[in-house]
Amino acid sequence: QVQLVESGGGLVQAGGSLRLSCAASGSFYSINYMGWYRQALGQQRDLVAGITGGGTLNYADSVKGRFTISRDNAKNTVYLRMNSLKPEDTAVYYCKVGAFTNTYGFRDYWGQGTQVTVSS
Repeated sequence: QVQLVESGGGLVQAGGSLRLSCAASGSFYSINYMGWYRQALGQQRDLVAGITGGGTLNYADSVKGRFTISRDNAKNTVYLRMNSLKPEDTAVYYCKVGAFTNTYGFRDYWGQGTQVTVSS
């Protein structure tokens, strides 16, 4: 019902920047929540940043002041601008979207993940 395509990951040196994108497509009626999570090797998946349909933002303490989440509702796309990257930001980053479809009602959908590697 909802497909998510992520892009923008890669290898960057410490102090560098990357921008992740996640575009939603499919047969959905509306999208409410959009967010980014990350999972480092051997670790659990944790919230990085989220934005509601009303524009309320929340960030993990570890990325406040360095990362910025935004969304383009016309394009059904959420972005994550990551500045001042640190080696500890290395992880697979996943997009999560809360969408309403006629078939499944309201539920969460996950992207396939994109690798971000920060070298020291």
